[in-house]
Amino acid sequence: MASDPTAPTPPLVTDLVLEGGGVKGIALAGAVLPFDEAGYSVARVGGTSAGALVGAVVAALAARGEPMGRLRDIADTLDYRRFPDRGLPGRLLGPLGFLADGVSVLLESGAYEGDYLRRWLGGVLGDLGVSTFGDLRTDDPGDDGSIHSRYRLTVTASDVSRKRLVYLPWQYDEYGRDPDEQKVVDAVRASTSIPFFFEPVTLTGPQGTSTLVDGGLVSNYPISMFDRTDGRPARWPTIGIRLDALGGDVPPGRAERVSGPMALGVAVVETAIEGCQAEHVLEPCNVSRSVTVDTSSVGSLDFDVTPAQRRALEHNGVAAATEFLSGWDYTAWKASCAPAV
Repeated sequence: MASDPTAPTPPLVTDLVLEGGGVKGIALAGAVLPFDEAGYSVARVGGTSAGALVGAVVAALAARGEPMGRLRDIADTLDYRRFPDRGLPGRLLGPLGFLADGVSVLLESGAYEGDYLRRWLGGVLGDLGVSTFGDLRTDDPGDDGSIHSRYRLTVTASDVSRKRLVYLPWQYDEYGRDPDEQKVVDAVRASTSIPFFFEPVTLTGPQGTSTLVDGGLVSNYPISMFDRTDGRPARWPTIGIRLDALGGDVPPGRAERVSGPMALGVAVVETAIEGCQAEHVLEPCNVSRSVTVDTSSVGSLDFDVTPAQRRALEHNGVAAATEFLSGWDYTAWKASCAPAV
C-alpha cells in the first residue's frame, strides 16, 4: 500500500554516543549542532571522558527544553589551560610546580586535582537546574523496561578495583547508592580521570572501596550502549560521534612524539584502548552510524589550545555531522544492520 502523502511526518529523534579524546572533545560541541538544525531531538546521550563532559551539557539542555545552540556558547567558557590544576604544594612552587607532579602521581595516583573541571561543570549544570541524575530521569512508556532507558545521560568509568567498565548511573546500585541521588558532576569527573594525569575517584560500596578512572581505559566509544535489550526493533537510531584521537586515518610513517612520563603513561593507555576497541568500533554497522571528525590538528592533552584551533575543531565537527546527515538513511540502516545489533 502506498504511503499517505498527507500523513504527518514523524518527529526526528536520536540517541547520541560521544567518544572521548581530551582536548579533541571541543569538536563534539560543533558536531551536535547540525542534528539540532536538522530538527532532531536528543532522547538520550552517552559519553566517555570528554564525551561525558559534553554529553552532560547536552542532556541538561534537552531536559530543560533549552536551545541546543547554547552548547557552543557554553563550551566557549571552558578554559582548558586550567585543567592541569596542581594541589597546594605545586601551586606554592609557582613556575617550578612541575617538580611536584611526580610526587603527586606517586602519592595520589594523579598529577592534577581535577577540581576546575568539577567547578565548571557544576556551575553550568546548576544554571540549568540540574544537580543529580534524578533531574535527568525520563518517562518513556515505550522503552525496553530496563534502567538503560531511564536517564537522559549515561557516562562510563573504569572500575580498576573490580577490573570492569561501569555505566553510571545504571550501576550505582552495585555501590549501594540510589542512582537518582548521585551528582552528575561526580560521575563525569570519574569518567574523565585520565590515568596518571588526574587523580582517580574513589567510590565506597558493599564490596569495599573502588578506584574509578577514565572510562576510555576499557571502552572509549560505547556505541551500542542504548541498543534495545528486549528483542523489539528500535524506535529511533543511536548515532555516534567519533574523534580520530584513537585509530584515525594516520598516514603510514607518521608518528606523534611522546615526551615526558605523563605523556608516555597516557600514550600507553591510549594504545591499550585502541587495541581493545578496534574490532568493535570498525564493525560495518557501527561505522555506518558514526560521524567521524577530523581532530588531527591537536593532541588529546594540548591544553594550551589556541582560539584559532578551537574554532577549527568546532568547524570540523559541524562539517562532519552535516556531511553525515546529508547521506544518513535510518530505514536503510535498519534493513541491513538491525538484526546484527
